[in-house]
Amino acid sequence: MKLLLKFNLMFVLVFGLGLIATGYAARQFLRNNARERVLQEARLMMETTASTRTYTSKQIKPLLTPREKQENTFFPQTVPAYSAGQIFGYLHGKFPDYTYKEATLNPTNLADRATDWETDVVETFRNDRQRQELIGERDTPTGRTLFLAKPMKATAPCLECHSVPEAAPPAMIRTYGSNNGFGWKVDEIIAAQIVTVPMAVPTSIADKAFADLIMWLAAISIISLILLNLALVITVIQPVSRMAAAADAISKGNLDIVEVPVKGKDEIAVLADSFNRLTRSLSKAIKMLEE
Repeated sequence: MKLLLKFNLMFVLVFGLGLIATGYAARQFLRNNARERVLQEARLMMETTASTRTYTSKQIKPLLTPREKQENTFFPQTVPAYSAGQIFGYLHGKFPDYTYKEATLNPTNLADRATDWETDVVETFRNDRQRQELIGERDTPTGRTLFLAKPMKATAPCLECHSVPEAAPPAMIRTYGSNNGFGWKVDEIIAAQIVTVPMAVPTSIADKAFADLIMWLAAISIISLILLNLALVITVIQPVSRMAAAADAISKGNLDIVEVPVKGKDEIAVLADSFNRLTRSLSKAIKMLEE
């Protein structure tokens, strides 16, 4: 087997093992990074809805409340949860994989009622009031999903409509009835903001980045292998080949050979210099025998 072929087999083995190890570590890193990226987007969306709630409470509700009383009607636009849901609906058009819900244990609008797993999330916050965020994964009929949740507390303005039915606006009672959404207490955790996204989203982001990374690593490895081959041929293979050819000629009785060039002070140069001395000594010894 040629020396260059042996070196190439070793290079391919080393590069291959390195590529496998790098790929495994990179895949885990990219998946974790993609997961965190998706969670950051979910946090941004959640902060957007929180800001919408504040804007509704401080600016929209004061404007529409007098008109509600005057016309004896109810505008859902005065409800922070309604506004948050509407704003997220527009966001959903740009981010169709994300869903948002203010899962409430005892909501006025039954569409906001927490499901079994959402109830567990709310109860987690109720049992640990220091917890400000919950991240988890769950299996669904359409696949595994990732969710981000934050607790929601009842504040004093909430009790204007959610303390007892008698305190709520009559128009709201006509719209939603008097059986749900009452009995809230100040600082009680009554709901959780939950943003969910399929795990396929961060997985696809990571897999695409992984494919690009492997492609670049493979290209760099091939280029590196070519450059190493060139360096190996120039610094090792050519000098060794010349010495091998000279040694073969000497073994056949041809002593009139050109000495191997000696360049540098590395091991190949020392070997070439030693080979030249050996050739000269052998030539002198044979001439002395002939005389």
